[in-house]
Amino acid sequence: MPGFEYSRWDGSQSFSPQSADELFDKLSEYLYQYGGELLDNLNDWEQEHPDVIDMLVKQGYVEKDSEGKYRITPRGIRRTETKALEQLFDVRGRGSLGRHDTDFRGAGQIQHEDSRPYQYGDPVSNLNLHETLRNAIQRQSGGPPIRITEDDLVVHETEYQTACATVVLLDMSGSMTRYGKYGAAKKVAMGLQALVRDKYRGDSIEVIGFYSYASPVNERELLLSAPKPVSIFDSRVRLRINLDQPKGFVPQHFTNIHAGLQLARRTLQRKSTQNRQIIVITDGEPTAHMEGRDLLLIYPPCEQTARVTLAEAKRCAAEGIHISSFALIEDYFYLDLVNFVQQMARVTGGVAAYCNADDLGGIVVESFVGGRRRRRSG
Repeated sequence: MPGFEYSRWDGSQSFSPQSADELFDKLSEYLYQYGGELLDNLNDWEQEHPDVIDMLVKQGYVEKDSEGKYRITPRGIRRTETKALEQLFDVRGRGSLGRHDTDFRGAGQIQHEDSRPYQYGDPVSNLNLHETLRNAIQRQSGGPPIRITEDDLVVHETEYQTACATVVLLDMSGSMTRYGKYGAAKKVAMGLQALVRDKYRGDSIEVIGFYSYASPVNERELLLSAPKPVSIFDSRVRLRINLDQPKGFVPQHFTNIHAGLQLARRTLQRKSTQNRQIIVITDGEPTAHMEGRDLLLIYPPCEQTARVTLAEAKRCAAEGIHISSFALIEDYFYLDLVNFVQQMARVTGGVAAYCNADDLGGIVVESFVGGRRRRRSG
């Protein structure tokens, strides 16, 4: 991870204490990349540097669980998400993001200086008293008493604000360990959670990790998560596994975008809002898909898996779900991956982009805001 080196302290390095906030922020940077395995070392730190651990405990960032192991507290998770938002989207540099609104006019929360004549059904709370009184005075061409008629009434223009349900599909396959990709992607997901919590309280956001399977990831699990380790190194793999009766070891490190989209679609079906979107962050073509209750793991990537995955993406779009796909390109140009996300955008009418880990945050937040601004008529 650029700027950081994580290793066991051997006693030879100089150590200077920091504030609890600074110390926890540095710890969080390691957590982005390495996940929960880092917490196993806190018990060793307690023996070697009890004052350091005591700082974190007193500040309320870490605590011991019933088994005597250290865990991140809800306050620590909240700070980590907030710092992710500040770092990724440069909130302080750009000014407050505020609420992001649609281009459609209607009864909303944001009033504009522009006004228009009152129409039947407009809420009285949007009445522009200054313009209304001026119209009445000009019409009467005289002093008091001022009599206001319906023709004098003027209301503020407002913007219709949407609520949006978002699912972030986060690639947890083995290749995400390279070049800090998983740490950057995790930071994006945590930053979006903070953005929704602080700015879009009518929205919902959920994270689903996809690997050989797909599963929901809560806030704590996300912070402590890491990519699945590569467990087989064959140059060609073709496995069919019945999930009801799995036999033996099942590799976890494959890329099952199909299962992720299926789970995301079922999750969004339970949301009442019309604005629903899926944000896919991946660094590889799909190498796994579902056929009923059978899991197929296929490497190198094949047309069969791509076809099944694209069909599921199209099914999502048919249900009104907007899909944005982001391909992480780091060590060399992934032409086939770029082609795949472009195909997904083509069949869904969604968004496709490719970037490196450092640029991911900015383009994802723009896509998130753009996706939640959509308003469907009827």
